[in-house]
Amino acid sequence: MYLITVYDRATAFARRFRDDRSGLALLEFAFTAPLVVTLGLWGVETANLALANLRVSQVALNLADNASRVGVQSTLVTQQLREVDINDVFAAARTQGAAWDLTNRGRITLSSLEADKDGKQTIHWQRCLGMKSGAGYDSTYGRTTISGGSPAAADSTTAPYDPTAGVNTSMSGADNSASHPGSVIPGGMGETGAKVVSPNNSGVMFVEINYDYKPVVGTGWLPNGAAKLRYIASFIVRDRRDFGQVYNPSPAATLMTCNKYTS
Repeated sequence: MYLITVYDRATAFARRFRDDRSGLALLEFAFTAPLVVTLGLWGVETANLALANLRVSQVALNLADNASRVGVQSTLVTQQLREVDINDVFAAARTQGAAWDLTNRGRITLSSLEADKDGKQTIHWQRCLGMKSGAGYDSTYGRTTISGGSPAAADSTTAPYDPTAGVNTSMSGADNSASHPGSVIPGGMGETGAKVVSPNNSGVMFVEINYDYKPVVGTGWLPNGAAKLRYIASFIVRDRRDFGQVYNPSPAATLMTCNKYTS
């Protein structure tokens, strides 16, 4: 009798357990949760990466555009570019990228690519902003080199940088900026097959930005576990600019030359 009672109870429990569906949804969720969470985080990271690309490209475009416009009217036909003007356009880029730490996680290079009447392409001067340094952060397409004049194209990114290029460093007397001619860059600046060249007797403001992507979750799913965003932009100088030098009247402004790494 006792055995029959135990058997009946066990059978009834098994039957109730078999028919119970109250935990089915929770069980299914337990199996699918890792996949759902992974896909969700991947979507968030992908969207953030796309937004970061947009932000970096917009800073590059705005900086090149602003640099092509600034200056002070010196005569009825020419406009002088001053160091304070360059600092102002860099301040705008710094503010625009402050929320995502642009100047601490990246490097901005502004180059003045100029051409004479014969079309010879020269980087006359460069200014930089950002803490990152070395290959992949400093200018990829050429720099104003100590040797000046006409370095070989292969040397234009490795020769010692000349922070005085295109600048009048004379404290008194005649302007000596002509003794710092910058560097000849055959074919212009940019990737092979898509190089930017300046019009004759004019100039182009050429911007390079290299930025270490700041992830929301992580970069393990990205190639090599990290992402470096790189964008370039260029605008032809709008006004009839005096390309002889970058002016720095009193009170003198700090030069944002590319031998410095500041945020």
